[in-house]
Amino acid sequence: MSLARRLQASVRIPRDTVARWIALTTLAAMLTALLLNGLFTLLAGVWARPPLMESGLMERLATVARVIESVAPGQRPAIADAASDASFNVEWMQQHDEARVPPLDEPGFKVGSAHLRRLLQRPDAKIEAYEPSDWPRHQAGKRYALLIELSDGSWAAFSVPSRSWGLDAVPRNLIVLTLVVLSTIAVALVATRHLAGPLERFAQGARRFGVDFRAPPIPVEGPQEIRQAITAFNAMQAQLQHFIHDRTQMLAAISHDLRAPLTRMRLRGEFIDDEEQQSKLFKDVDEMQAMVNSALEFFRDEAMLEQATAFDLAELLHTIVDDFKDVGTDVTLAAPRRFVYVGRPIGIKRMVINLVENAIKYGREPCIELRGRRRCVEIRVLDRGPGIAPEHQQAVFKPFYRVEGSRNKSTGGVGLGLSAAHAIVLEHGGKLELRNRQGGGLAVRVVLPLA
Repeated sequence: MSLARRLQASVRIPRDTVARWIALTTLAAMLTALLLNGLFTLLAGVWARPPLMESGLMERLATVARVIESVAPGQRPAIADAASDASFNVEWMQQHDEARVPPLDEPGFKVGSAHLRRLLQRPDAKIEAYEPSDWPRHQAGKRYALLIELSDGSWAAFSVPSRSWGLDAVPRNLIVLTLVVLSTIAVALVATRHLAGPLERFAQGARRFGVDFRAPPIPVEGPQEIRQAITAFNAMQAQLQHFIHDRTQMLAAISHDLRAPLTRMRLRGEFIDDEEQQSKLFKDVDEMQAMVNSALEFFRDEAMLEQATAFDLAELLHTIVDDFKDVGTDVTLAAPRRFVYVGRPIGIKRMVINLVENAIKYGREPCIELRGRRRCVEIRVLDRGPGIAPEHQQAVFKPFYRVEGSRNKSTGGVGLGLSAAHAIVLEHGGKLELRNRQGGGLAVRVVLPLA
């Protein structure tokens, strides 16, 4: 095996990588820019400076030279002046030195010389040609010049200014720059489409998993680095789904199994003769039963997440307010007439109800506000009450945590309302914040991202 094959076998270079695409994009953009610049130079050069054989200039030179040669020497200066114009100058000279051309070893020209001799009908005519580059660098009056020796040894000199592009330097450079920019953009769009498409779908899949943990895996596509990232994310997503399912099932089973000893405690309490002790026992059993039921509801809701759908969030809040009014509690609502949101309506409804119940339980003047932002929707639940001390505002999101020290149901629930609301907000990819209001009360701010 040759050394090159051994190196190729030992070093495996992935074909489809981000680095490879960046390098190819840069190279393709440069080559495309050079190609377009070359085409512009070629086409524009032909348009602004056509070849001499196609410009008709050779026929004009031959015609003027034959006319000058056909008249008497005294008339030749006048004929030369008459043949001259702003872009074409003709002179007749008796001696070659009068032309004041730079000394060259070979002043003749090859392209078109044979054609010009045929037009002059003189196969042996002496012809000299000069370009602006033949003159000294700092000499003024550089031009294209063509000298034709006539039959009597005199010379006819033809000169034209330097042939330009037909455009000034500024517009010409702007055209070249525009071509470079357009070619670079075109190549970049084609190349980045291969990179940006998988990245965009990767980001959409990650956002979808943030809203719905049961979202399907992201299709593995794109360059190698992106495929590796998608594969790792899908593996993490599967592990999280498995962990959440197992944890939910375990906690739900534990909460469910607690009902049996609670039932036995209540039955045994029936045989207690001391009514005061019996009442205390039944009160504790009822409180524990309420905690178990709340825990079961909390974990059951986590295990049975509904599918995200589009619904009218404003109408949902109106329904919640009407439900509270039906039981004799007035809740103020400030919301637009219609606001479409993509999410899980049952979870959103439960979250808002929990927040409003807390506002009713611990304060007064409950109020709901709905505001649509450019990239999110904001729900605020306000009340007038004691509020929550800043040191407790993060701890209240923990399950079974209550600000007051007791677990007496008359002074508060079992401590799952805010936990459930916080979990629902996080499942939608949002955030829930608490802030004490000026003048007393609590402001709960829920921010949900828009799809």
